[in-house]
Amino acid sequence: MVGLKPSEVPPTTAVKFLGAGTAACFADLLTFPLDTAKVRLQIQGENHAAQSAQYRGVLGTILTMVRTEGARSPYNGLVAGLQRQMSFASIRIGLYDSVKQFYTPKGSDCSSITTRILAGCTTGAMAVTCAQPTDVVKIRFQASMCLGPRSDRKYSGTMDAYRTIAREEGIKGLWKGTWPNITRNAIVNCAEMVTYDIIKEKLLDYHLLTDNLPCHFVSAFGAGFCATVVASPVDVVKTRYMNSPPGQYRSPLDCMLKMVAWEGPTAFYKGFTPSFLRLGTWNVVMFVTYEQMKRALMKVQALRESPF
Repeated sequence: MVGLKPSEVPPTTAVKFLGAGTAACFADLLTFPLDTAKVRLQIQGENHAAQSAQYRGVLGTILTMVRTEGARSPYNGLVAGLQRQMSFASIRIGLYDSVKQFYTPKGSDCSSITTRILAGCTTGAMAVTCAQPTDVVKIRFQASMCLGPRSDRKYSGTMDAYRTIAREEGIKGLWKGTWPNITRNAIVNCAEMVTYDIIKEKLLDYHLLTDNLPCHFVSAFGAGFCATVVASPVDVVKTRYMNSPPGQYRSPLDCMLKMVAWEGPTAFYKGFTPSFLRLGTWNVVMFVTYEQMKRALMKVQALRESPF
């Protein structure tokens, strides 16, 4: 199966915006346990309350969570995660082509790598600024442990988490870790979007593959690997800083320095395997779904506009 054929009319910005958010939500539904396992592995070593449940590997982490906290625990924070993707991915992925065209000099046939990187950084920063509260809540839920019906849960639900964080830490608490998150997502967005863009372009230019599912799969897999390699250190710092109680770290830089002092430089790649499994799988599912969503939405739009 090669999927839907490309539309003769380029997708509109609205189609890309809606398609990116929907595709990202679908990818999150399938890969969320891997993301939760990544968060638990990244904070292991700093969360003394979690020392009773040591995690070993991706599958071991998920199985330990299910055994000690219940079958639903790998999906802690899913609601906030879907809220995040609908706002976050819609901007950073859905607006990427439009911003890339904005930065491309008039009269130029193609966009340079510099232009693509600039577009990736811009949409990544815009997305974080809008969606940061959802990311904070998602990570708090994923990092929290629930060891039975009588154990203390700080938040009773997603909306309660927003209210509690705002009440206890101020509104700025919902934007905690914005700068490391902007750094992380600028890197991830560049690695994902630029790598996907270039691999797909070269596969088509050299006629190695046509514009169908195999081409999208190969491009997305390469994008996921590159994103994981370059973003993992920033991702670990971001996760720890956003999950930390008030006063534990003075700044993201302080968090980074304490990690190196206490755990060594390898701490920056804690949770690398689940990060790659999650990001690689997420990219494949998201980009393949995104390409098909764009074509399906444009087909629906063409049918609505065509005369009977």
